[in-house]
Amino acid sequence: MEGRPPRTILVAGAGIGGLTAALAFAARGFHVEVFERAECFEEIGAGIQLSPNATRILGTLGALDRLKGTAVAPEAVVLKDGKSLRELARVPLGRAAETRWNAPYLVAHRADLHRALLAGASEHPRILLHSGSTVANVVFGSGEVIVTAEHDGRQEKMAGALLTAADGVWSGLRRFVKGSRASRPSGTMAWRALVETASATGRALIPLAPPDRVTAFLNPALHMVIYPLRSGTVLNLVALTNGEAGTGSWTNTIDTGPLARAMRGFTPPLADLAEAAKPWTAWPIHAVDPDGPWTDPRGLALIGDAAHAMTPFAAQGAAMAIEDAWVLAALVAEAANDLPAALARYEILRRPRIRRVVRRGAFNHFTWHASGPIALARNLVLSARPPERLASDFDWLYGWHAEI
Repeated sequence: MEGRPPRTILVAGAGIGGLTAALAFAARGFHVEVFERAECFEEIGAGIQLSPNATRILGTLGALDRLKGTAVAPEAVVLKDGKSLRELARVPLGRAAETRWNAPYLVAHRADLHRALLAGASEHPRILLHSGSTVANVVFGSGEVIVTAEHDGRQEKMAGALLTAADGVWSGLRRFVKGSRASRPSGTMAWRALVETASATGRALIPLAPPDRVTAFLNPALHMVIYPLRSGTVLNLVALTNGEAGTGSWTNTIDTGPLARAMRGFTPPLADLAEAAKPWTAWPIHAVDPDGPWTDPRGLALIGDAAHAMTPFAAQGAAMAIEDAWVLAALVAEAANDLPAALARYEILRRPRIRRVVRRGAFNHFTWHASGPIALARNLVLSARPPERLASDFDWLYGWHAEI
């Protein structure tokens, strides 16, 4: 087994959460080893919304500077009725968001954010990245955790003070936390497509979903969110419907018939997007009960989707992983030689917030997919609330600062 310094943190998974954890620990003086099962360090997927609670941390870690030129700061989130196209509500963002929450609200391509984080990790002298390397086993020793990493058919054992598992909703390391909860189907299907704004489809969408905002179209059968990426040259389309088809892969291209049927309640050209915006990727959304344990006091912590994967109705999955990473690193650094206390406090601090975000997502799902009298009541309530009041509803979420 190759020896490691006593202040070594092992990170499994080089996605957004894992790389944020690596940077957060390294910034506090730890040596970090990151293990990624894929042969290449890359993030797939499409767009991502980065609310101020996430960008505040990313800015501290230097990632926002690397996103300049590609990320977009939308001027507002606008909710519209998918059939009448009537505007129901508007939450001001842009400069108003930065003034209110002291950090920007951005939308970006996941690959661009991943590249920014990866560049920072690659250049950091205290971070080592291992691609094509899977953490296959975990053993707890005296004051250390020992992992077995498989690479090219070979096995190598490495030791550290803590293993941070950022290996996603289908985490292979969750099983090492006694009593942890398995992922489960949520009953929701996610569909994504990218449309060039200069294309015929893009030009048809711009009057309905201008590339200076995030626009959500509501309908009982589904809701669709459209927002700009890469300096506004691309529109990201996300549709969420009921269903379980698909394999769970970001790159899973399937029959769009179910999407087309769900879109019948929309008005053209939205109703035609199942065909016009091809190709679509689709996958079933899985969730992990946030009430399960996330840590082993001997030296293992789950973060992000590995701990508490959630449905995307609050657009906070990545943000919660970023927050987890930041809080965990701060607590471990502060606790010095009392790692069990740090891990216990990590769960105590994070669990109430995660529960609240999950509840907010469930509320959004209920109201956005409402029909009949409930939808009418929703529309009346939203129309009666001025933009400033709507923004204040997010102070608890977007204005968050870690209180360690």
